Formats: sequence, structure tokens, C-alpha cells
Amino acid sequence: MIMTAHWWTYGCGIAVAASAAAYTVAAAIAVRVRLKADYGVRPGEAPAVTILKPLCGDEPELYECLRSFCDQDYPRLQIVFGLADGADPAADVVGRLQREFAHLDLKLVVDRRSHGSSRKVSNLMNMMALARHDFLVISDSDVRVPRDYLSRIVPPLLDPDVGIVTCPYRGVPRSGLWSLLGSMFINDWFIPSVRVAALSGSRAFAFGVTIALRRQVLAGIGGFAAIANQLADDYRLGQLTRARGLRTVLSDVVVETCVDERSFGALVRHELRWLRTIRAVRPLGYGLSFITFSVPVALLGCAISAGAWPTIVLLVVTALGRTVLHLRVRGTVSGVARDFAVLPLREALSLGLWAWGFVTRRVHWRDDRLRVTRDGSVQPVVRITQ
Repeated sequence: MIMTAHWWTYGCGIAVAASAAAYTVAAAIAVRVRLKADYGVRPGEAPAVTILKPLCGDEPELYECLRSFCDQDYPRLQIVFGLADGADPAADVVGRLQREFAHLDLKLVVDRRSHGSSRKVSNLMNMMALARHDFLVISDSDVRVPRDYLSRIVPPLLDPDVGIVTCPYRGVPRSGLWSLLGSMFINDWFIPSVRVAALSGSRAFAFGVTIALRRQVLAGIGGFAAIANQLADDYRLGQLTRARGLRTVLSDVVVETCVDERSFGALVRHELRWLRTIRAVRPLGYGLSFITFSVPVALLGCAISAGAWPTIVLLVVTALGRTVLHLRVRGTVSGVARDFAVLPLREALSLGLWAWGFVTRRVHWRDDRLRVTRDGSVQPVVRITQ
């Protein structure tokens, strides 16, 4: 019996360490595989596009991010910005852009009407009254794009079998440890897992940095009203279009998002919101994502096997793969030594927050405290005061 138990823990430890090593190597490869761009369109064939930009507050680098959407090498373009409050400082940024790009069709909608628990989706619903064109691009406010962005993400929508087009993205940290850790959450963990899934053929994702779709597709799923109570509104849009037999295209365009975490608490709240939302909409995938925390998982495998030499070899392979992965996703920012000093902290924090994600369904979204339900919708958490 003792011998059987020994071999069982030995084999279990090797299996755990091997899964971590295999995933890490796959991720290091996947982030270097260029997504195939099968679509092209001549300038004369480019359909007119309306970009919807829901805004809330004067976020870091807001002007630079919004300006990148105005400065597009694309012939027919409208941008609709949306705010719930005319006193919001983002209105001044929009005014500056309207003066700078006077030749463009830039509109600002100020409307505080609420249509559900999602303020962002309510904003989008209020903005649609001014959307002129049948090709729509929805993008978060903290996103910066290259000049050929529209010319590369819109053409796939000319295929009637395509439901939405979305983009991978890279987090660009502002100064400070917490912003660096936040960017590593995106670049070293989340997007590599998406790339691995995409390499295996999955397209079960959609990201708020970019969702492009045709107006008739949006109407066919019930419009924005169908996601008015969803926290994961981007994921749900993709899910609803795929349910109608339409494909999701992951573009070869990589956009940037500004990561600005002011404190450890803000970082934790932000990441727990992401993790608990993923857990709500994809519970099985969330549970299996345990292996993506590669080095801690490989260490666990070593511990289970009591330090058996195969698990030590697999730990070394995992650590090397993790190093290569980070070097491939970190971009051109300086501070390689600093990054590697922070990596162990990032790995441990990621695993800890993943585990904490199982504890409750409560999340913070700006000033709101919400509870994520099993279908991804949210309910306000009522505070009881004495």
C-alpha cells in the first residue's frame, strides 16, 4: 500500500509539472505566431465606419488614445463619443479633438439615461442615435491604435459569415510597480492564454479594446439591450453572434491599452473583477487555467513528487520557457533586470488572485460594488447601514 501511494504521488507530481512545462512552451511559441490576415480591400471598396467611444472621466493619456482613432488612414469615418455627464472632463478632450480634426465627423452625446446595470452599455445605447453608418467599431477609451487599424479590421466584416472582429492587445504600463504588475497580468498571462487557445482553433473570445460588427448583426442579437446588464459585455457580444452561426475573427492588429494602477488595492480590485467575470462566464475554462500559472504549478509538481528528478527537469524547462515568454511579450520598454526581479511576485500574485476568485462573486467597478451572476450579468450589492 505504501509503495502504491509512493508511485501515485510520483506520477501525479510528474503530470502536474509536465502540464506546466507544456503550456509554457506552447505559450512562448503561440505569442510569436503571426495571425493570418486573409482579408484585404482596396480603398475604393472600404465601407463607411462609425466608431463608438463610451467615455467616463479624464483617464491617463486619454487625448493620445482618442487621437489615434481620429488619425486613421481610412477614407470614410465617423466617431461618436458618449458621456453620461456634461461636466465630465473627458468632454474637454473631445472638444479639443473636434477643433483639431474639424474635417472629421466627430459627435459627442451627453445622456445620463440608464438602460440596465451596465453604465457602459447604457452609454452605447444612448450613442446609437447618432451612429450614421452600418459598420460599427466599439472600443474602450484607454486604447491606442496604429494608423492602419481600420483598414485592417473592417475588411473581414465584408464576409457575411463573420459576426465580429476583435483584436489582441498589449498593456503599456505607466510609472510605478503596480502599473507594471498590471501590464504583466495582461501581457504575460491573459493574452498568451488567448494566443494558445487561438492556435488550437478556438475563437470563443471578444475584447473590449475592439469589437467590430455590422449593424444588422447587432440588431439580429437584440441590439445593445441584449447585453444591458452584462459585466462581460464584450464576451457576451461574441457569444451571441456565434450562437447565430457567425464566426469571430481575431485580427492580426495588436492594439495598446494604458495600464495605470495607483495602488496595490486598485490592482487587486481590477484583476479580481476580470477573474471573477471569467469564472462566471466560463467556469470550466477558469478552473483549468490553473496550469497557466506555470512556475508555481511546476513547483507544486516537484513538491508532490518529493523532488523527483523528472519534475526538477520539468521545472527548469518551465522556468526557461517562462523567461522566453516574458522577453517576447514585454515590448520595447526598458528595465529588463527590474522585470525579472518582479516576475516571481507576479506569478505568486496571479495564482493567489486566481484562487481568491473562487471565494465570492462580488466585484468593484469604478465606485460600484456588484455581484456577477452565472450568466455574466451584474446586480448591485446593497449596503446595509445602521
